[in-house]
Order: sequence, then structure tokens, then C-alpha cells
Amino acid sequence: MTIGAGIEEAGAKESFTLAAGLSTEPVPVDSYISPDFFELERKRVFGRAWLFVGRVDQLPEENSYFVKEIDICKASVLVTRNEAGKVQAFHNVCSHRGNLVVNDDCGTKKRFRCEYHNWTYQNDGALIGVPDQKNFFNLDKKKCGLTPIATGVWEGWIFVNMQREPEISLEEFLGPYGKAYAGVPFGEDHETLVIEARFNANWKLIMDAFAESYHVPAIHPGTLAPGFANPVHNKYARPLSGNTFGLHAAWSAYGNPEYAPPPDSEVERIACKIDTGGLLGSDVNDEVLRLRAHPAINPTKESCWSADVTSIFPNFNIDYSTGGYWTHEFWPLSRDATHWILTIRIPKASSVRHRLQLEHYAARWAEIVLEDVTNCERIQKGLESGAKDVMILQDGEFMIRHMQETLRKWVNAETVADAMK
Repeated sequence: MTIGAGIEEAGAKESFTLAAGLSTEPVPVDSYISPDFFELERKRVFGRAWLFVGRVDQLPEENSYFVKEIDICKASVLVTRNEAGKVQAFHNVCSHRGNLVVNDDCGTKKRFRCEYHNWTYQNDGALIGVPDQKNFFNLDKKKCGLTPIATGVWEGWIFVNMQREPEISLEEFLGPYGKAYAGVPFGEDHETLVIEARFNANWKLIMDAFAESYHVPAIHPGTLAPGFANPVHNKYARPLSGNTFGLHAAWSAYGNPEYAPPPDSEVERIACKIDTGGLLGSDVNDEVLRLRAHPAINPTKESCWSADVTSIFPNFNIDYSTGGYWTHEFWPLSRDATHWILTIRIPKASSVRHRLQLEHYAARWAEIVLEDVTNCERIQKGLESGAKDVMILQDGEFMIRHMQETLRKWVNAETVADAMK
């Protein structure tokens, strides 16, 4: 369901929260601090949901691979593209004595050899070599390959499910979100900037930092607020629209049409050319036009649009603007520790000016998101004190409320079918 924003100049519009069928009551904070709740998340959420692990462009040719560590599941995941082009994930665990087989982050190999006893596997997981095989007892190599993990690909994004027999397919899991965002132009040959950090805060607190724009005037007064708020028309940076897609959600950010780089921001003044209808973009090009034309992007097609934030349950964001797109991964390490990965993806530059715009875009976003996440440890400390039992959320924070309600369904459900109701 798509709802237009309550921009102050236009008057109040329908509530995001009510339109999504969400409660308006205060939200309990136990999910951020309870050890018992965290164990239920480990088992019933991350142990049963489809989890993002990478993009197909990380597997550019046959026999390429990468390894993804999923600490919350205590799993080392080996993702490969075999000679037939199939993308498949495996537990990175030798069938002999349980040693990790692959110790590199990524590469191209036709065969993987365990360094403990030289058991050797093909890129498709098959066991093909066992030293002194005759000294084993009825060893059947066909039954001793790498243990496969259920793997699915949607729009180039690779997901895995840690259940041996997943209760739900990736298509069913993505549901209306997968249909709505099918065909979004991600472009090709993007360059990437990756920022990783570990914080002493619950994973959802890091995720919440990007789930609303109510904080923009307070946390980002000198960086984001001038472009994402307007002192007359949208003082509090209210969203333009809000969406829920079953387990998943999205919102569109306002862009101040009156924004201009300040006189002392010489680099931004050179780079900035707001002819794309957004603040975070570059000159108009075919990729920008295709992005803006997609029905899921800025779904109400507001002219004062800057970016879309989309959240795929439980811990993955894909966000879009006219300068490129970026992703967040929020990986729990413990109830009060998180591994956060931000990947900013920008197109190949078509000119010197375009390159300057893209570099400025990436650097600006890096500065902004660091302002977001550095506040989260203070929130964790405040919640741990026990001073507050609930959070009081406003309408623009509907995505946090939606996440909390969805999370509790999964934590309390005995089966995925029950969680999906």
C-alpha cells in the first residue's frame, strides 16, 4: 500500500501507520536488550528467513566464488558459480573432520582443497579427491560432498536459507516486494565503496537509524538537513510516501527543491547540478531516467524527491537515488553488538564532471551515514539502563513499528507459515 506524505504545506494526509494496519501504541524495547529474545531471533528469524549474501557480479565467471561469514548462524558460507553458470551456496565445511575448506575471501578456482588432509572438492561441491581412500570403511564420495545451502537469486541479489528444507521459497518470502521492485535498473559495471564497522549496539538500532527521516534536522543539521527538509514546506523532513509489502517496507525521502550549495562549499558547487529532480544525483542520463520511470521508485512521482529506502526483512536495505544505489547489511554478533556493512554502488563515470559528481556523492553519503550510526551506542546504553520499557513512535517512524511487529510474529511462530499470516 502506498500512501502520500503529510507534507505541511499540503496539509495532513492519510497516516502511514494506520494505512499499514499497524498499532499506534508504544512499542516495547525488550527486543533490543533481552538475551532470551536474541536467542529466539537467532533460531526463528535468522535460522528460517532468506538472508542476503551477495550479488551475482561478485561471481563474474565460471568457477568464481566468495565466502560470506554469517556469525548469527555460526556459519561460513561458500557461494560459487559452477561451470554451467549455476549459483549455489554450501557450508564451507569439510566432510572429513569439519575443517573450513576455503580460507580466501573470494577468487576463481575449479577445485577447493582442504588444507588439513587434502580432501578436494569441485566448485559444484562434489568430493573428487580423498588421499589413501582405500584405508576408509566403505567411503562413498558421492555422499560426502560439501553440504548445500538453499540458494535463490532475485534481480541479481543472492539469498540463502539456513534451513535444510526451507519452509518457504524465496519468491514467496519476497512476496509483493519482489514483484514491485522487479526490473529496477541497477545498471552494470558499478564501482563500489564499502564501509564496515562493528558497534556495541543491537542490530535493530543500527537498522532503525535508516528507517525514518524524523531525525534528520537533529542529527544532520549541517549535512543532510538542508537538502532533506525545508523551513517552510517540510520542516521535519517528513517522508513523501510509505509502503509496506508483507514482511518488507519502503519510504521515499523529501528533497528540498530550494536547496543550493552554500557559498563556502566550493567542491559541491562545482559538482552539483540538480536537473534530475533529486539532490543526490548527477546529470541526467539514460540510467537515471529509467530509474525514475520505474513505478516502485518514488511511487507517488513527487517532483521534490531525493531517495528511496527499502527494507528486506530481516536485515537488508536496498536504497536508491539518482546518483546510484547503496545497500546496508545489519548482522547481529550478539544482543548488543552488530557488524554493519554499507556498500555504495556508483556507475562508471562518463566524463570528468560526472566523475566529480559521483565521487562527491559517495563521500557525502559516507559522512552522513557515519553521523547516523555513531549515535546508536548511546541509545543502547540508554535502553540497557531499564529506565524505559517502551518507545513512543510517530507516524514517520512506521517502518520501525512494522519491523517490530513482523519480528515478533516470527519470534512467536512455531512455523514459517504461522509467521507469514
